[in-house]
Amino acid sequence: ALHEGHIVSTQELAVLLQPVFTQNSKNLVLLVQDTLSVDDFTYYSEPYGNKKPFQNLSINLLQEILQSSPSSLVLPAVDCRAIRYLLGFLQESADWKLTNITNLDVSQLEVNTSKPNLFVVQLQPFISNLNDVSTLEAIAENDKIIGRLIMGLQEQEIHFSVIYTAVRPSRISRRSDVAWKLRRQLMATEEEDSSSYPPLNVTNGNYTCILFYASNFSLQANDSLFIDLTNITFVNQNVDISSSECSDTNTTLSLKYTNPVSEINSLEIRFLMTNMFYEVSARNWSTLELVEIVQDDEKLAKFNVSVISAPAEYSFHCQLVGTSNLYPAKLIPSNDEAKNWDVFISRFQIQGFNIENGQFSYASDCTSFFTPGIWMGLVTSVVLLWILAYGIHMIMQLTTNSRFDDPKGPALSVPQTE
Repeated sequence: ALHEGHIVSTQELAVLLQPVFTQNSKNLVLLVQDTLSVDDFTYYSEPYGNKKPFQNLSINLLQEILQSSPSSLVLPAVDCRAIRYLLGFLQESADWKLTNITNLDVSQLEVNTSKPNLFVVQLQPFISNLNDVSTLEAIAENDKIIGRLIMGLQEQEIHFSVIYTAVRPSRISRRSDVAWKLRRQLMATEEEDSSSYPPLNVTNGNYTCILFYASNFSLQANDSLFIDLTNITFVNQNVDISSSECSDTNTTLSLKYTNPVSEINSLEIRFLMTNMFYEVSARNWSTLELVEIVQDDEKLAKFNVSVISAPAEYSFHCQLVGTSNLYPAKLIPSNDEAKNWDVFISRFQIQGFNIENGQFSYASDCTSFFTPGIWMGLVTSVVLLWILAYGIHMIMQLTTNSRFDDPKGPALSVPQTE
């Protein structure tokens, strides 16, 4: 039994998973999502309309875990750094037959039950920065995928265990040790993001010429094949950047991956940036002009880029960059091959010129000063001020009668001209 708020480390996770390797059935299904946290199971547990999240994940079993926990407020969780090495740990722990399930159709899946099988399923990504309804719909859709997968395996009478996890947390948990201090400190202290890592840097001789960072860097091909490049790019840095080029006017960040997934032999992603002088602003601006994806040295996908520019002395930062229309910085497909790719980048930051001391310069953000919320507030304020000014003007136009009728004297006669 783990106490409330306990974070399971890599070593503890290895001990907790030992029953998986000693049981009779050694078929294991690893469901990997882009983001997930323990709080999501309670926060999104209630259905919204016809959307029922976690329906196929045995919500009754989940409620039993909540009731048996020493504290229903702060549950134990697994450190995201332990999850990074989970797949490698599982492969080393047994002689698994690794199978990446991409089309989620297990009817044609051939399973040799005489030896352990490890099925890895990359679920559809969802962006936790969107509103709660969109996130709930994404979780409900993934839950349907899980339900179809489990039902397909059960129809084949395959006994299996399931691990449902994610690459990184969807939210940062509050520190449990603060709960026992003064009440006013409960909401004041938050745990640092344990998933932080240094940016990827490209050097030209003795100095750094390109810096690139993202908290989530993933692709999706043909609406089915999900490729998460975050860990191999920034954590393990198992990426070839030797083809990157740096100059005072043009910079190319080249990221080459070998077998990122079993269906792709090689993958290269290029970020092409320029540094130009504009007379209107009387300064140089760095602009990300193109993003290219090359698959297996054959298929070239080109994307035009919108609103990714900054003064040449600054870096560029944007919370969400990708092919979705909901993102403030969008990658626009410019050829037919690009339409087969979806790009998801969160907390994107890049700098290709004027880097000092190997660190990012001041960041120019994609969010303008006048955000939609600010515009709504300004328009509402102007309307209210106009109503107030109109009311004051009408009050000032009120006048009293200049003549009064005396009941003791003759009747007051007012000509129509007056």
